[in-house]
Amino acid sequence: MLQQREELRKLVSNVKEVLQCSNASPLFRRGNVGYICCYCPLEYPNPADLKTHCHTEHTHQYNPASFYMRSRKAEYFVRLDITDLKCKLCSENIDSLEDLLQHLIEHKRPIYTDIRNQIMPFKFDTDAMKCCKCPSVFERFKMLQEHMNTHYRNYICDVCDLGFLIKGSLIRHLATHKLGTFKCSFCHKTYDTVLKKKYHEKAVHILMSMTSVCSYCNERFPTNFKKEDHLAAVHGICIEKYKCRACDKTFKRKGALSIHTRKDHLMERNHKCVQCDMKFFTSTQLQQHMVKHTGVKAFKCTVCCKSYGRRKTLAEHMKIHNDVKRFKCEHCGHAFVQKCAWKSHFRIRHADIVL
Repeated sequence: MLQQREELRKLVSNVKEVLQCSNASPLFRRGNVGYICCYCPLEYPNPADLKTHCHTEHTHQYNPASFYMRSRKAEYFVRLDITDLKCKLCSENIDSLEDLLQHLIEHKRPIYTDIRNQIMPFKFDTDAMKCCKCPSVFERFKMLQEHMNTHYRNYICDVCDLGFLIKGSLIRHLATHKLGTFKCSFCHKTYDTVLKKKYHEKAVHILMSMTSVCSYCNERFPTNFKKEDHLAAVHGICIEKYKCRACDKTFKRKGALSIHTRKDHLMERNHKCVQCDMKFFTSTQLQQHMVKHTGVKAFKCTVCCKSYGRRKTLAEHMKIHNDVKRFKCEHCGHAFVQKCAWKSHFRIRHADIVL
């Protein structure tokens, strides 16, 4: 316990030095509207606005220990915005958090190097949600944050060698390796790991009704679209849209725009089939393609026992049994389960050819 307190004291001291001697700014977490300030409840969709807010409204409130108290967790770590990082002592531009810590040591600042670094850095200098240590790009901030554990391996899983920034993340991960029968506390479903059960309970039973809650007045909405309309009309908060410069599509997240650009305009295809010359944007698309070569039909219909190579194909097939009639004739109103039946109807009944 004494050792943990000493490590915490040293970490808090390092964070304080970073905040006082550079233009880095902390962020509490990502909220419903944007990035939340560590010092107050305000949220900003643009991280640059949060950085400006911190340096203008909380200049004399650098108290890293308060981050620990506010997080209400047994462990201390800091999310730090190091965009356009610069030393305040000499105005030198710094590229990374590690370079900054070494630079402060050269300035004779009291930086402790005998502890685990539990500071997670982020750069928001591009439109993409990009890792500041490698070229990886993500659609959501949560995905980027999880990825950062691959660079900061303070605690390592003995089973699969995955690394984590803080011990709590490792403990939660270890639950994925413990197999058993775990029943949902709300419904009849069972899962083979505690983690899967908790994810199910959180997503289906706990957060289902909370995903569209206004963070300003706590009013609930049936969809995120309704919540966004409410934010604009009542609170004057407009969710920023990111428009593609090559086409007319718009996106709510910079990462989504980046993925769209790489996939649809730059035609990035890094996953190549070893059996033929085809290439794919994601590994999942490659796996689905490999069914053509392997011939494995792992997805079986429970009604008629037909088997399919892809889950999506089985889902389309099940619409026949569920009598889902999605294809409607615009001339007579007849509806059909399959598109081929709809086309045949057009040709036979209305002498029309559907391409």
